[in-house]
Amino acid sequence: MAENKAKSEGLIYKGHPLRRVDNLIYYGTMAEKYIIMMQVLSTKKEQDLDVATKVSVQLQLTDPDLKSRDRVVKKSEKDSLYAAMDIAAIWLDRALAGK
Repeated sequence: MAENKAKSEGLIYKGHPLRRVDNLIYYGTMAEKYIIMMQVLSTKKEQDLDVATKVSVQLQLTDPDLKSRDRVVKKSEKDSLYAAMDIAAIWLDRALAGK
């Protein structure tokens, strides 16, 4: 029962947890070797919502002994959150599979 509750907390996208802190979105878990960090760099107003127009995506190692710039394995910029999530899911799955 407790295991089911822990899995239902927070958002899950394609089997990995999503966490948001201000304009940063973390995809994956720190217990794994890799995690994705997405940073919303710019937004525009669409009716009442802020929509991301520029998102930085980074595949990072979770090793706490490395400097933050040495953790970055891959990085890219996308023009929407959808495109950023698409590449993030691919990068994370491939990295965790060891490809």
